[in-house]
Amino acid sequence: MSGDIPESARGALIAAAHRLADAAAVHTLPHFRSAALASDNKDNQGGFDPVTLADREAEAAIRALLEAERPEDGIYGEEEDPVPGSSGLTWVIDPIDGTRAFISGLPTWGTLIALDAGEGPVLGLIDQPYIGERFFGGFGTAEMTGPDGARRPLRTRACGALAEATLYTTYPEVGSPAECAGFEAVARRVNLTRYGVDCYAYALLAMGHVDLVIEAGLQPYDIQGPMAVIAAAGGVVTDWQGGPAHMGGRIVAAGDRRVHAAALEILGAVPQASDD
Repeated sequence: MSGDIPESARGALIAAAHRLADAAAVHTLPHFRSAALASDNKDNQGGFDPVTLADREAEAAIRALLEAERPEDGIYGEEEDPVPGSSGLTWVIDPIDGTRAFISGLPTWGTLIALDAGEGPVLGLIDQPYIGERFFGGFGTAEMTGPDGARRPLRTRACGALAEATLYTTYPEVGSPAECAGFEAVARRVNLTRYGVDCYAYALLAMGHVDLVIEAGLQPYDIQGPMAVIAAAGGVVTDWQGGPAHMGGRIVAAGDRRVHAAALEILGAVPQASDD
């Protein structure tokens, strides 16, 4: 997909992605661990789906920057309506992935930025500004910038079998009962299962500390940024049938194609939600 973007345009797109993350951090950091932070519940079905002023301000800042600098591009974000573009490029943004962590003071939330060229992301970024870590992937580059400003390459690690794998997901209750059962069938076969770090789990996978991330019920803005980072670092992200993942839904991300295939053997048998 990156081949459709001329090399002469790639530097400007990468720089734009970093400016968007910087703009979001201006609004997220002052609210994080603030005693005055409040949240609203977007879930009217009896659940809890929080949104804060930080979410709204950060997305508004990203959109304002895009409208000023790249008005021909589309925008698809979590907090506001989509904006169509004319360039064939769409910025897919989540100002705070992990709002529950954000309101709990846990620094595993992140700002997600991706650029979709029509068939999925050509670049992506996971930014955790509180601890000063930024993960970028796209156009043949996968790198992490640490709190000292130093950059180092990202590379997923080898893992040939589920019995050797470390598995992450955000919630112990993964989607529907059937989806949860599928996840648990994989979890019973891995070496270690951990929960609750939102988008940071995907960053850990790209760094080579985690082997699998399995989730369900995701939106495009939840996965496109991490998807690009992991792909650039040598990993693979698909749905549970091995198909495209950029539209969200059921996601399995892996650092090694062998453990990805082993997970798919189990997850691929899980019925679709309408059949649960």
